[in-house]
Amino acid sequence: MPDTLLHVAIIQHTLVWEHPLQNRINFTKLIDQISNPVDLIVLPEMFTTGFTMSPKSIAETIEGETVTWLKNLAEKKQVAIMGSVVIKVADAYYNRLLFVKPNKQIEFYDKKHLFTLANEDKVYTGGNSHVIINYKGFAIRPLICYDLRFPVWSRYTSTHPFDVLIYVANWPKQRIHAWNTLLQARAIENMSYCIGVNRVGLDANNYEYSGHSAVYDVLGEKISKIQPNTESVEIVTLSKNHIDNFRQKLKFLEDRDRFNLE
Repeated sequence: MPDTLLHVAIIQHTLVWEHPLQNRINFTKLIDQISNPVDLIVLPEMFTTGFTMSPKSIAETIEGETVTWLKNLAEKKQVAIMGSVVIKVADAYYNRLLFVKPNKQIEFYDKKHLFTLANEDKVYTGGNSHVIINYKGFAIRPLICYDLRFPVWSRYTSTHPFDVLIYVANWPKQRIHAWNTLLQARAIENMSYCIGVNRVGLDANNYEYSGHSAVYDVLGEKISKIQPNTESVEIVTLSKNHIDNFRQKLKFLEDRDRFNLE
């Protein structure tokens, strides 16, 4: 059977603290350097600011400069681009993952699990919607950072089936073992590709980020080669046949527990 492929570029990079313009400039340069064909570009969590708990000074609207930049770049490059941004709606602030398609259509996911250790829940409003994005023959489940620790929310179900889990993150170095372990686990338990894109460098709070961005296949095998602590762009090709063949052969998902999600 002819295969359906998805070429994904993951960008692991430092972020300039609370400086949307400079971050847009930096990512534009990186994206312009991608010479091989890609279908989807994945940026980290809060890629225009770093993981800030001061949204009032840097939040944008859905009609703001960063969304406009994403739409124009997606159209120009004829590629989908995704990453999370601080978005203000009325009097509420959201850690919102934007998925912008080449036709400028936007789909989004608001982070459900807010990171209480950093008081994210005190300044942001959490989402509660399961989002599945259909793009080029793949069903993609977008998620953000702390969501990774909660497998029920990331679970493949008959009402929310997917082929690819994508986590964008600002996951600190001191807990990177959990990041590595849980990304692999999410791939194995859901028999899906699992992609994690994390930043590198120091933020204004002196937290260090070591990257460890990675792509795992449905068996939990790591298929990416991006190195920790490096500013890097890597293109990884996902195969629909790989997903379908192993799901049909092993049938593990058919034995999953049935229960209602919150």
